[in-house]
Amino acid sequence: MQRCQQQVEAALDQRLPGADIEPTTLHQAMRYSALEGGKRVRPMLVYAAGQAVGTEMALLDSAACAIEFIHVYSLIHDDLPAMDNDDLRRGRPTCHKAFDDATAILAGDALQPLAFQLLSSDQQLSLTSRNRMIQVLSHASGSLGMAGGQALDLQAEGQQLSLSALENMHARKTGALILASLQLGALSHEQ
Repeated sequence: MQRCQQQVEAALDQRLPGADIEPTTLHQAMRYSALEGGKRVRPMLVYAAGQAVGTEMALLDSAACAIEFIHVYSLIHDDLPAMDNDDLRRGRPTCHKAFDDATAILAGDALQPLAFQLLSSDQQLSLTSRNRMIQVLSHASGSLGMAGGQALDLQAEGQQLSLSALENMHARKTGALILASLQLGALSHEQ
């Protein structure tokens, strides 16, 4: 577990734009939110699934980073005043508190396409694998996955949900990215 966390932390650092590259405030906010924190459960699942089908860990870095960038983007947006209005994330001020609302929105917005850029440009993976990974991740993060789960969560505020409605919401918010993590790892071996 610690090895996977260290590997993905280094891979995230390498794939994020440098904090000194313009627009510096945006890149600093992206790095602030994505680095030095979190359990890295989704990347660990990517590594575990990939290793289960015989893929070397180094070949799984882009997929592990992509899933984490989607997760971090969702956390940044989830913390905003218009959503959950959280002040702390991982024991530190949330992105919108450390920077401002607009920068936080843009940081999340920039992490999302960075995830797909990583998958589409990873020349170590076959074109078939890359295309399938993009399909899996876009479905898991869209309106039928994570974003849809967040929308259901917002609609349910102040209401008592049935067990099936609560399960559906959490399956989309959390479960979709967990399932996608396993699929990304397994797809890394496809030719």
